[in-house]
Amino acid sequence: MRASGGRSARLAQYALLMRLDRPIGTLLLLWPTLWALWLAGAGRPDAWVLTVFLAGVLLMRSAGCVINDFADRHIDPHVARTHSRPLAAGKVSAGEALWLAAALALAAFVLVLSLNRLTAMLALAAVAVAAVYPFTKRVTQLPQLVLGVAFSWGIPMAYAAQTGTVPGIAWLLVAANVCWVLAYDTLYAMVDREDDLRIGVKSTAILFGRHDRLAVAAAHSAALLCLLTIGTAYGLNAYYFTGVGAAAGFAAYQLWLTRYRHRDACFRAFLNNAWFGATVFVALVLAHL
Repeated sequence: MRASGGRSARLAQYALLMRLDRPIGTLLLLWPTLWALWLAGAGRPDAWVLTVFLAGVLLMRSAGCVINDFADRHIDPHVARTHSRPLAAGKVSAGEALWLAAALALAAFVLVLSLNRLTAMLALAAVAVAAVYPFTKRVTQLPQLVLGVAFSWGIPMAYAAQTGTVPGIAWLLVAANVCWVLAYDTLYAMVDREDDLRIGVKSTAILFGRHDRLAVAAAHSAALLCLLTIGTAYGLNAYYFTGVGAAAGFAAYQLWLTRYRHRDACFRAFLNNAWFGATVFVALVLAHL
């Protein structure tokens, strides 16, 4: 009984390390991937491709969280929001974390091997970007841009899996998503700005300083402009443009939430981006009915 309880406790720590209790990151990775699948598949993506990407999103987001905590294992104990994470609290070892990340990434890659060669090649690049991102906050003030690339790489992969090629419009969708990630991850970085300044971690929240909300507004606006351009290029109907308009409403609401830059309000604004992404996806589904 004691051994079984120990295994259960260990698995529970692994689940926390993978952030299975916090689905927001999975959703933020999932929505743009679904946008791409619906556009590439004209509203009817292949069932197996959809299944692979749904599983892959969960696996790669989990692997990314583990690598991120491995990279930050000496930083997280000094940050109020992260000091109780399994690695920071010493409940999981660095070696265990590396093995877990490798197993998750390998499982995702095995799934991708069931698709075409171009998708598999793009998947290798995705793993590389995901592995590099956690370390960029030590060398650049723009780690959010690297995260944007990591969270956007499912888009060309989705087009490749669905159509066998990556057209130019896919890269415009990548640009839209990178801008969106820059917006919401700057909001996320605003939560930790005081801690990051104290321990020397870099972020766009620090880079933009008192212009942080203006930068978030500009990034959201650029993302929305790209989404409108994509809708026009595909000849989508009013459902889509209404949905993009609703997403703009969520972006405006986030700016209002952060007007005093309180930590809790900035975190609520970050979380609200799940609705931004979901709204665009629902708009795409309705536009293809």
